[in-house]
Amino acid sequence: MGNKTHGKRNANAAGQSEAAPEIPGQVVLVFQGGGALGAYQAGVYQAMHDRKVTPDWVIGTSIGAINGAIIAGNLPENRIERLTQFWNGVARRGVDAASWLMPGLLPGVFPGLANWSRDLAIVTQGVPSFFTPQPGSWANIQARVGPERAAFYSTEPLRETLSSLIDFDYLNHKATRLTVGTVNVCSGRMRYFTNRDAPMDVEHVMASAAFPPGFPSVRLEGESYWDGGIYSNTPLEAVLDDRPRNSSVIFSVQLWPSSGPEPESILQVMSRQRDIQYSSRAESHLDRQKQIHRLRHVIRELSQYLPEEKRDTPEVQALLGWGCGTTMQVLELDAPAFDNDDLNRDIDFSSSGIERRWAVGYEDTIRLLERAPWRETLDPMEGISVFRMGSVDAAKDN
Repeated sequence: MGNKTHGKRNANAAGQSEAAPEIPGQVVLVFQGGGALGAYQAGVYQAMHDRKVTPDWVIGTSIGAINGAIIAGNLPENRIERLTQFWNGVARRGVDAASWLMPGLLPGVFPGLANWSRDLAIVTQGVPSFFTPQPGSWANIQARVGPERAAFYSTEPLRETLSSLIDFDYLNHKATRLTVGTVNVCSGRMRYFTNRDAPMDVEHVMASAAFPPGFPSVRLEGESYWDGGIYSNTPLEAVLDDRPRNSSVIFSVQLWPSSGPEPESILQVMSRQRDIQYSSRAESHLDRQKQIHRLRHVIRELSQYLPEEKRDTPEVQALLGWGCGTTMQVLELDAPAFDNDDLNRDIDFSSSGIERRWAVGYEDTIRLLERAPWRETLDPMEGISVFRMGSVDAAKDN
């Protein structure tokens, strides 16, 4: 994986000599959860890094929290190297067993068997630098083993990996803001942890990646937390509801398509169901936020029609505080679905799958940065605009 990734960087080295683009407001990266699909996010960040677009704030859930913590938890000059180390570490290399036993037969005679063999290896063996099986859990799913062990896999390898790749002292100096999404196991409430408000450590990132029942919950402040993706896999609300509000250009990276073709087989139905589930109502979130943001702008405009003596009273000032004139430009990058993707594409940790997703994330983001949609004029009463960039790879495949 590393060779192709670095080759892509060298091929675009000319971009590194260009001046950084002028982007109005804070630059925010929003990363969904999606397991192995998160290699696309690494490619997105690499393109931004090469074009000198530095995020002020990274928000992530699950694999998005892991990528985000590696970015925010390292000096800018070390980030690509650390991301590469992580993804090289989780990549599964070599020829799968079925391909070795029946070379050349799989594509035509046994369609899907190569993916099945790959998935079986991940399920039974895990990923050594990420998660490993807990045989006792497989043997008796009714055994009361405690919250920290009630899972099919141990994520202790991930704790060691993240501790070696993230400088938490640097992270907590707040050069780049980091927010990770979790859900409280007992209350079922979403909670975002951010280094702006309190120091963070490896447990916060682990909690955001604790997807049940595969991975165990993580205890924070005396309570158990799971992966926030089971509640909201697209943590856009963290920036749109932030206070104080700041005008932002938000790079929202979607790993699961919210729209797609009508399925014609049970397998396609199951795959489409996962897409809808994990896209997590991103469209409805944006529609709601557009309504709220318009009301904030309306409140701001109404203040001009109030007599000055009324406008300056504490009671009216408190009401006017709900208004604002900030703008939110959401630039949505949609990761493609590849022809050989299957139901379990989020555990496709094959080196070829990671290489391809990283490279496409890079190419799509370069196209987006060259398009520069933040230059477009916004309706002053709306406040939120959405620009969607489909993947060039999806266009080729479809």
